[in-house]
Amino acid sequence: MPRTFHDELIVIDALEFSNWDRETLEELRAGGVTAVHVTVAVWENCRETLSNISAWHRRFEEHADIVMQARSADDIRRAKSLGRTAIVFGFQNSSPIEDDIGLVEVFHDLGVRIMQLTYNNQSLIGGSCYEETDSGISRFGREVIAEMNRVGMVVDVSHCGERTGFEAVEISQRPIAITHANPKSFHPGLRNKSDDLIRAVCEGGGMLGFSVYPLHIGGAATPLARFCEMIARTAEMVGAEHLGLGTDQSRKWDDSFLDWIRSGRWKKGVDFGEGSATNRGWPEWPRWFRTPADFPNITKGLLDIGFGREEVAGIMGGNWLRFFDAGFAPATAERKAAGAATVQDHAAAE
Repeated sequence: MPRTFHDELIVIDALEFSNWDRETLEELRAGGVTAVHVTVAVWENCRETLSNISAWHRRFEEHADIVMQARSADDIRRAKSLGRTAIVFGFQNSSPIEDDIGLVEVFHDLGVRIMQLTYNNQSLIGGSCYEETDSGISRFGREVIAEMNRVGMVVDVSHCGERTGFEAVEISQRPIAITHANPKSFHPGLRNKSDDLIRAVCEGGGMLGFSVYPLHIGGAATPLARFCEMIARTAEMVGAEHLGLGTDQSRKWDDSFLDWIRSGRWKKGVDFGEGSATNRGWPEWPRWFRTPADFPNITKGLLDIGFGREEVAGIMGGNWLRFFDAGFAPATAERKAAGAATVQDHAAAE
């Protein structure tokens, strides 16, 4: 496949979590990545998250020739025209807002555009896919979702439990996203999602970003063709226009950091989640996606499996761009009123 087609595309990765330095940022450019949603918090509280954002501001200064911050979809388009990679801030947990709904707007003002409602544990907002009992969305969570809708912050249910995911679809007045997970019907990992939840998210105008993380695809030996077959099957189910990529690529972290993201401060030992206690280290990635420089392989794989060029352009990033056009914008007066009414209706039902 001529590389020129891939180079023409707007390529968006809806979740990466790397130890960013010049080399990893250059890998994005080598792979033709136009924008990437980066994790600025997992277990961190408000103050710690501010430090992580501060570190990104230093990167923007030091590497201004290849990266820039994106607060809107138009910023992503501008990054494409400038030959840079746009960085979108996001949380993989609601821990940075602690128990203060006002911090949603504060972090939005700092450029945070996506927030998972939970990570791997129960949060103040809802239940995680790792909890034995999924609590659903809390009273606080309903208010937070309404506030996210108001300011223009995307609701992400990638690590949420099934009930919490369905309730988020119902409560949110804007389409929501699963930024990085795969159908359980492809691989039955705890973090993957049921076809029913994927349908609900996509029928509501939302998006699914396919993960390449080895534990979500069946291991490093999974061939590219099999990965693309999964995307093709899901396109038949919900439409290709609701699909994108959220690779969950994690570069240059040591094993102690893996222990941190699994266990945070809540456990004295190591929580292995879906990993094996005999394999504490980072899993091996498939040879067709070792680093973000390998994004052209996915473009080729999608073409080879039978997607048309327009569909490939959408899956590689165009669909996320359209979703971000609306999702990152502040709510209209009509949407604000609808969101407030939804929260009041839930309160009255109780």
